[in-house]
Amino acid sequence: MTDDLPNPALLPAGLVDLLPPEAEREAALVEAMMAVFAAHGYERVKPPLLEFEDSLLAGSGAAVAEQTFRLMDPVSQRMMGLRADTTPQVARIAATRLGAEARPLRLCYAGQVLRVRGTQLAPSRQLPQAGVEMIGGAAPAADAEVATVAVEALAAIGVTEVSLDVTLPTMVPALLEAAGADAPLRQRLARALDRKDSAAVATLVESVGGVLAVLPGLMAAAGPADGALAALEEAHLPPAAHAIAENAAAVLAAIRARAPGLRITLDPVEFRGFRYHTGVAFTLYGPGMSGELARGGRYMSQNEEPATGMSLYPDAVLRAAPVVPPRPRLFVPIGADGAEFRAQGFATVAALAPEDTPQRLRCTHELKDGKPVPLVTKD
Repeated sequence: MTDDLPNPALLPAGLVDLLPPEAEREAALVEAMMAVFAAHGYERVKPPLLEFEDSLLAGSGAAVAEQTFRLMDPVSQRMMGLRADTTPQVARIAATRLGAEARPLRLCYAGQVLRVRGTQLAPSRQLPQAGVEMIGGAAPAADAEVATVAVEALAAIGVTEVSLDVTLPTMVPALLEAAGADAPLRQRLARALDRKDSAAVATLVESVGGVLAVLPGLMAAAGPADGALAALEEAHLPPAAHAIAENAAAVLAAIRARAPGLRITLDPVEFRGFRYHTGVAFTLYGPGMSGELARGGRYMSQNEEPATGMSLYPDAVLRAAPVVPPRPRLFVPIGADGAEFRAQGFATVAALAPEDTPQRLRCTHELKDGKPVPLVTKD
């Protein structure tokens, strides 16, 4: 009968154990990034893993409702949710517990989120998050600050060759609204833009004309920020879309003032994955094939406060960061004191029984004549 029992190491799909030394590396990376946030005046908050469903999914939290695990609280008999994103919780804290604090309010956080499902590219369902939120700051300088603070946090852990992808998720809806587009046209255009199907976009736009005629040109302009900004400036945009373009130009100018060497791209018609963003949205990509390291942008917090923020993904950052050698492990014989060696950066592993040896305890060094000496390993 015992042969039929599941393997105790088997975990649900999308969930993994993080083992040594990766677990320690991830924790160290998170704390290094949090130190950068703190240095810029972002104060740490720690929201609970579980909240009542009606508050967890209020405001910007509605955007992650489909990714939220739900369960009944046996104490209150009310539905609760496991957070799928930390940003809505920080917004709640800012609006309630810190509602009387002066704005802009700078907050930071680090913790785990759990999602109903992963994606093909990122199958994990439990993810670490660390990030910054600025509540109450409406100026373009606020968006520039959260983006460049995230860049600085990555640089602090050795991830320097990053690029910032800026999108304007409200641009296409503003153009569709100005054109008075009906629901079928909106759906067809959304699908074509989502697939980056320039031929389909051109065909759809040609059939209706008007303000939507700018879409093919804006779609083709996606790339280096200067070219995309020039295309926006030359396009005949309706007032609402023009205001979006002007704000984007101001945000990019503020980013360049803070980080002149940062590589920036701009896609004026990208809108995927930014359901609650109300202004510029950001994605930070790492060098090579390391992929998406952070995401954020402008949104409306609870109580209709303007807010902006960036969430970093430490699991992805871990893959992009240079590998740091693990802390050396020093074998300490029975009865010896390793305090002075811990001060030198060693992890001291004390023997507790005669059979404990440096090799058995996976040590890299042992004491000889009172000094740490590397163990000689046999090939």
